Amino acid sequence: MSPSKLFLWILSSAIYLTLTTRGTGKKVIPEIVVKPNIWSGASTQDIEQVLNSTARQIWPYAGNGSAVTILVERSRTGPIVLYRRGEKGEYLVHLDTEKTFWSQYAFQFAHELGHIICGYKKGDRSNLWFEETICETASLFVLRKMTAEWKTSPPYPSWKAYGPEFAQYAQNRMKKHPWSNKLTVAEWYKKQKPSLMSKPTNRSRNVQLAIKLLPFFEQDPSRWSACTFLNKDKAHKKLSFKNYLNNWTINCLTLKQKKFVKEISQLFGFEI
Repeated sequence: MSPSKLFLWILSSAIYLTLTTRGTGKKVIPEIVVKPNIWSGASTQDIEQVLNSTARQIWPYAGNGSAVTILVERSRTGPIVLYRRGEKGEYLVHLDTEKTFWSQYAFQFAHELGHIICGYKKGDRSNLWFEETICETASLFVLRKMTAEWKTSPPYPSWKAYGPEFAQYAQNRMKKHPWSNKLTVAEWYKKQKPSLMSKPTNRSRNVQLAIKLLPFFEQDPSRWSACTFLNKDKAHKKLSFKNYLNNWTINCLTLKQKKFVKEISQLFGFEI
């Protein structure tokens, strides 16, 4: 084996090991701990099965093999991942759902995983709308993949019939907030720019844009790894969207990641 081929083999092996647990062959996902008895009858074990399935669809592609714990509680004011951490550094996620609405659990949890993958942090909110859109994209991406997983490997055999509900949930959202084919993303951005900073969590608008971003990730899920560098330089200083994208490109580690970000930038009409 030539030195160059040996290097590539070692590199690919290291990446694979990063994405697998020690000796189990299973992909690394966060340890998910659900607070019991607050979900209107849904069992903790069942909820954790759904959330583990949710994490399996996206977390390994982000390339984060480090040990992460997520504590999940119930909210009645909307889902959120808190800025503060638990006593042992755990991420604190609150979901606003109940009973056995598994698609809603998956949709909300995938969104909050998106924030974690993007390295969410306090600071300038000028470009928060884009992070929120990435998280909407994460939800659609995960829901569609969960249907595929549950077709052959549901958490329990009796849950197999529920699998199509995840993709249908995503489809209903996209149907409710369709993209206007009359506009390019660059034209859309110019039109929406005045309200992007003031209303970063406009769900309808974010879903519309997520529809345009989703194909990038479905064509190559490894592109989620680039999102881990999205907020690396986020601070309190206000930053234009173009400079935000430029910083994202600079912070990416691989040429493949940088190429992806440049493709996204071109979609919005920027050359960086």
